[in-house]
Amino acid sequence: QVQLVESGGGLVQPGGSLRLSCAASGIAIRLYVMGWYRQAPGKQRELVATITNTGSTNYADSVKGRFTTSRDNAKNTEYLQMDSLQPEDTGVYYCKATHSHTGSSYWGQGTQVTVST
Repeated sequence: QVQLVESGGGLVQPGGSLRLSCAASGIAIRLYVMGWYRQAPGKQRELVATITNTGSTNYADSVKGRFTTSRDNAKNTEYLQMDSLQPEDTGVYYCKATHSHTGSSYWGQGTQVTVST
């Protein structure tokens, strides 16, 4: 059974930082492109960042220079370091694993990030 479990969300003031983790079980993430997505209230889910199994990264323009994604294949875990957080970063953050050859994918259950005074 495949599980992706996000953690690290919470309430933070504008300008603050959070580090999200996505721990995978049932799959070996070294075979997967890993991604972070977010969904704000009343909005569609959007891509935040991806990291390939060779370590190449891609970011949404809105988070470039503030967010950094990384992976530790030995720990089967993906991370999202979020700095200089702004209220518009508020939402539920989801991780996604997409097999680099077959395209099969899995989602986590999400973790809430709230940026507010």
